[in-house]
Amino acid sequence: MAQWETGIDRLKAAYGAWSRTKGESADTWINLLADQVDFRSLANGRLGIPWTKTRTSPAEVREYLRGLMTTFQMDHYTVDRYICQDDTIVVICSTAWRNRATGKRFDTPKVDVWRFKDGKAVSFFEYYDTAGVGEAAAP
Repeated sequence: MAQWETGIDRLKAAYGAWSRTKGESADTWINLLADQVDFRSLANGRLGIPWTKTRTSPAEVREYLRGLMTTFQMDHYTVDRYICQDDTIVVICSTAWRNRATGKRFDTPKVDVWRFKDGKAVSFFEYYDTAGVGEAAAP
């Protein structure tokens, strides 16, 4: 069995919950993670979105999610497809969020790259329109 097969069903369920709850389901992501994880975001803490810095544990990833949800409210999260090979699952999607304080909105295509080992996510890297997110995060 390929490593991606150990995580794909749980990952699909997590994306489904994330979309249905408009981002209010942080535990679905935390429960996917190994104790040590390489969790990265393209902005890497810059552009007025400090919570996007690299995280290495489930507790730190929870801080990332808290920062995201404190600043923004999800409009949608739509998965287009999953591409799986070896230990990697690539999720091609799109998402839109609104700044809770200013009402500024961003809508971006997004690609998430996950690596799994023994059913747990050991790495994650998200790619998106960093300029658009940074602009929407600005006061």
